This record gives sequence, C-alpha cells and structure tokens, in this order.
Amino acid sequence: MNEFNNAGGSGNASSGNTATGGSLSGGNRRRFPRRGGRKPAPSQGVAAPVSNEARNLSQRGDVLSSGLKDALTLGSFEGAVARSQAYKPEHATSPRGEGAKTRPAQRQGRRQQSKPANQPGTPVSGQKPAVGASQPATGKPVAKKSSRKQSGGRRQQFPVKIELATTRGGNISNDLPPAGNHLRIIPLGGQEEVGRNMTVFEYGDDIVIVDMGVQWPEEDMPGVDYIVPNVNYLKGKEKRIRGVIFTHGHLDHIGGAPILLKQLGYPPIIGRDFTLALIKHKVEDQEQGAASRLKIVRIGAKNEGMRLGSFEVRFFDVEHSIMDAIGIALLTPAGSVIHMGDWTISNDRIEGEDISYKHLANLPRPTILMLESLGAIKSGLPPSEREVHENFKSILSGAPGRVIIGTFASQIRRVAYLLEYAERLGKRVALMGYSMKMNVETAKELGYLKTKPETLISINDISKYPDNQIVVICTGAQGESNAALARIVTDNDKNVKLQKKDTIVFSSSIIPGNERSIQRLKDNLYRKCDNVIHSDIMDVHIGGHSTALGIEEMLRQVQPTYFLPVYANHYMLKEAAKIAYRVGMPEKNVFVLDNGHVFETDGKDATKVLPKKVDSSYVFIDGLGVGDVGNVVLRDRQMLAADGMVVITVVLNSKSKEIIGSVQITSRGFIHVKENFDLVNETKRKVQKVVKDNTSRETSIDWDLIRNQIRDVVGQFLFTKTERRPMVLPVIIEA
Repeated sequence: MNEFNNAGGSGNASSGNTATGGSLSGGNRRRFPRRGGRKPAPSQGVAAPVSNEARNLSQRGDVLSSGLKDALTLGSFEGAVARSQAYKPEHATSPRGEGAKTRPAQRQGRRQQSKPANQPGTPVSGQKPAVGASQPATGKPVAKKSSRKQSGGRRQQFPVKIELATTRGGNISNDLPPAGNHLRIIPLGGQEEVGRNMTVFEYGDDIVIVDMGVQWPEEDMPGVDYIVPNVNYLKGKEKRIRGVIFTHGHLDHIGGAPILLKQLGYPPIIGRDFTLALIKHKVEDQEQGAASRLKIVRIGAKNEGMRLGSFEVRFFDVEHSIMDAIGIALLTPAGSVIHMGDWTISNDRIEGEDISYKHLANLPRPTILMLESLGAIKSGLPPSEREVHENFKSILSGAPGRVIIGTFASQIRRVAYLLEYAERLGKRVALMGYSMKMNVETAKELGYLKTKPETLISINDISKYPDNQIVVICTGAQGESNAALARIVTDNDKNVKLQKKDTIVFSSSIIPGNERSIQRLKDNLYRKCDNVIHSDIMDVHIGGHSTALGIEEMLRQVQPTYFLPVYANHYMLKEAAKIAYRVGMPEKNVFVLDNGHVFETDGKDATKVLPKKVDSSYVFIDGLGVGDVGNVVLRDRQMLAADGMVVITVVLNSKSKEIIGSVQITSRGFIHVKENFDLVNETKRKVQKVVKDNTSRETSIDWDLIRNQIRDVVGQFLFTKTERRPMVLPVIIEA
C-alpha cells in the first residue's frame, strides 16, 4: 500500500469481538441498521433510481455475486441487502478470551526448544516446485542512500540500541504455551495504525511470517525516522521460522526487512520478482554485502504452491497499485487462512480481465479471511481507471509548458503508461528522486517497463529541449521536505525552476498525517504556477485500496467462516466489521484485533483471543547507528518542542559558598533573553536566594539538593510569569 501513518485508538467495542480489553463476549447483540435506513418500495409502475456507478458495477458479469447485483439494481450502493440473501457460515465460536489491564512488558522467559527448520519451498504433492532459489536480477549497483532524511547519501548503519514504547493495553507476555494443534494468528503491527504491517502465523512447531513493514513517525515523535515491528516474541524461535512471505513491494510491507531479517538470522524470503528485487536493494542500502545473505524463494508466474513445515501455501493474484502483488492462502489442519495483502477491485480497467476470488470459497473449512480495510470508510466506487488515463493523455497533449507529475515511486505501472503516452507525443521524460529512479531501473531490468532509449533523459539535460516537450516524473507529492517536488517549489533544485506556464499534477492520495504538509506545498505551487491539478478537481489518481462496496463483495465471494479486518486504524477495522454484519456474518465470528493479540483456533469449536498479548511495542529508528529512543527521550523532545529550555549556570566558591560572578541564564525556544531583561533578572534573584538558603560556610555543599531546588523554584516561577513550562537545566560548577 502507499498510504499510511497515525495510530488509532483502541476503545471498547459496542458489539462484535473487539479484543481490546474487557470481556470479548458478544453480550446483547446490537443490530446495525442498513446504511441509510430501509428504502420504501417504489410506487407501482415506477422503477427505483439506479446511479451510473451502480449500473456500471452491476454490468461486470460473473465477478459480482447475484446478491450484490440485486442490491445495486435496487439502488442500494453500500450493502443494504436482505439477510436472506446472505451466506450461512458453517462454524460458530465458543466464548472469546478476555483482555486485562496494562502492565509493563516482560522479557521472554525460557526459550522454547525447536525442531530443525524444514527446507523452504518443498512442493505440495502434485504441484511443480517453486523453489528455484535464484535471485532476481537487479542490474548495476545503486547509489548508497540512508533512510535519514538529511543524511547526504550516507549509508544507514544498523542501529546499535533501540528502546521501546509501551504496548497498548493487555497482559503482556512473550512466553506463551506451545501452540500444539492450534492455529495462532499474531499481528505484530498494522492493527492500530496505517503501516508497520507484520503478522505471525503459528501451528505446532512451525512459524510463517507475512510482511515486515515500516510506519512513518507521528507528529508527537520528533526526530524519529521510522518505526518497525517488535520481534521480541520471535527471539529464541528463529529456527522455527519456515519463511517470510512478502505480499508486495510497498514500504509499509517491506521497509522493515533490512533490520528485522538480520535480527531473525535471515530466514527464507518468499515473493515475486519485483518485490524481491526491491527488498534486495533496501537490504544492500542498509548494509553493504548483506544482500548476499538473503535466502530467496521466488514465486513463479503460475503461482505454484509450496509447503513450509505444517503450512501448505497457495498464492493468487490480487489487484493493487504496484506490480507483482499477491494474496496468500495458508492451509493447516486447523483451518485455512486467506490473507489478501493490500488489494482493490478496479472500476473500468484498461487492460486484463477482472479478477474473481470465488475459488477461495472452496478452501478447506473453517476459513479465516484477513482483509485489508483502509477503504472501509469510503463509499461508492473508486475512480474509473480508463477516465484517469484519458485525463493524463489530455494533460500531456495540451500542456503549454513542462508537465511535472508528483507521484509515489512505487506506481511503476502508472509511470509505464506515462512513458508510453509521452513517447507517442514525442516528449522526453526525466525522473527525479532516488527511489523513483531505482524502481524504474528495476522494472526495466525485469522487463516490466519498456521504452525507447531516447524517451528517458537525464534531469540535467532538460534545458536542451523546448519546455513543451518535457515531462518530469518525481517524488514528493506528500510534502516531504527533502523530496524532489519540495526542492522544486522552494527553488532549491538546480535543474528545474518553476514557470507560470508549467503544469503540476498531484497523482497521489494523501497519507494520513501529511495533510498540512501537502496543503502548504499546494499553496506554494499555486503561487508560482497557473496550472495545478489534483484529485479534488480532476481524477488523476487511483488508490490501491478498495472501498466499502469492494469489502462487501469480497465477503460475498469468499464466504469465510471468520473475518479479521487488518492493516488499518482501529476505527477503520470497526467499520469493516460493520460491513460484515450487514452481509450476514454472525458478530461472534468477526474479530477486531489489536497489535499483539493472539487469535487461536483448533478448527472446531475452540476459537478465541487469548487473554495474554505478546509485546508489539514500537521500535523507533533514529539516526545513523544510534537509535537510542524510548518513551523518556520522546517525552523530553516533546517538552523541548512545546516550551523550550532554560539553562542556569552557577559558579560556587567551595570555601565561602558564595556565587562567583553573575548567574548565567541561557534560553533556547523559551524567550529571547535580550528582550526580557526583567524576567531574566528576577530569575537570577530566585537562583541566588536558593543558593543562599541551602548553603552555609560550616557545612559541605549538597550539590543534588541545590540543583533540584533551582529546578523546582525556577520552574514554578517561570510558569507563574509565563504559563509555560520550559525544561530547566541547572549547571552548578565548583570553583
């Protein structure tokens, strides 16, 4: 996926199986009304109105279920369908486990003894093996780049020490009893935020991991570069990890791989070519030579299955905004898990056939559907893919000057179309942004992107061509301060200087948390250009996440026994659960998990969420090789950002116990000292009084007492005068 940030709250559930503390039992079941209420029957002889979107979707043929077709024909656009049309799940559950109060995270106790790992990629009986552990072609070495935003291209070193934030709620313990003949699903990230996606599947002595993503820092995490999942639960179980499957190549699914794979001893990684190539680049960027340690298992074009210990693994195609995205089916004696990764159902595709997921309904029961739910709060259909591409053709052909398109570096399929359209018009295309150049080069090496050699030019050569023949595709549409588009708008790029006749296109959605940055970027662009185009005024972007209508259709096609919405903020997961209720799923079969919750089933009647959670606290990555960031450090940074700092320097004579010279007051981020002499002088007098009251010639100096008294007295005094609480740092020097 390519949209993420902001953690969601946990809250208590009003219905269903929200595993966030308190009893997980359903209680008095609340009936959710059909969205918009029950529609009155149309008058006799008058047809119910049908929207154009509904009519288009209802014509998609076999992919849509008959129930959804009927709902669309009646003008119901978000699932107001009769309960009688819904499927009947086969299994019910026993009462769920209960949450508990928060207590500090405990270290894992005795490490469990593990069996030797099976060889990854063992073919399932009757299937062609998919091992061929060849590494995907990656071409020439790429430039070294740190994930630090202002690192100047320095290589990011592996963090030496990383401190953790507190896990939200629950009785935390990494020392769980053996899974035995139960299937366990443990999300280590992605359940309370957009990003940091990672899920552990456990059956018997075997562990399979899906995705290892990053999360971008929130506004209250100053200085943090990014956040990765906590893998403390897996420490001591490394030999039981049969493989790590990556669903696709977006950073919220692969970004944590360079750090986490090393921590876990480089278990086998499984994915398609483009995904594996991106992982290899990131691992090599993190640590030179580390890519040679990767144990790569390639998934072929025909989606051959494989066996990973007790897990029979099958793969299937999904629609998403990046190449080589896959869904996963994990078959165990206790049931089948269907993990979609990130997915969507396209509206009016321009190539290929619509994908049907009805075959997943035939997997061995019970089936557990894990469905990414970012679009649960969006109604209707996504934009028409055909219309978006027609808009791009019109922009490229009619632009009076240069066209500068800001988009995600992972949107390689869109970049391929833009190259094709530019090539038809005889235009030249320049790429800006390290990740954009790397991804395009990788796609060219794999044969996913084909263009004439003269179409792609260096950004240094754009001045050699007329402005109306130049197209620039760059990163930075999220307002990142050091990205290409930000450099352009601030006139800090030596090759691209904005002109009034330039056309700027924002071909991206807004990642939660970036709203202010994007708004400032748009404001600055509107000041400098007459032609700024974004999704609010023209369809120029299609996200990779389905709407509520698609979630409903997926539930109808797959007909799962249990439903676990995943990979979104908590409120989005709750909205996805409501969709499941509307299509007829029993509330006791829908589980909204938090990070660290342990979902467990034996495939019969013992399905529950365990009362204990595993440690899923944040792991902050900050800087080059330091990473010593925890709650205390973050709190200090927040205080400094909010109210600043005051340093009070006092030199004391060790014999007379008198202050030598004058008390020095240094302010950073609090007040301007030269403009606040009265406040500064009063503060000095307070310090002098504290020293006088707490020292005498006959006794030795209690340095800690004086420092603490200065901190308390000055802090209270400054708050009284300013109603601000700066950090007060007393420095006492003995002379």
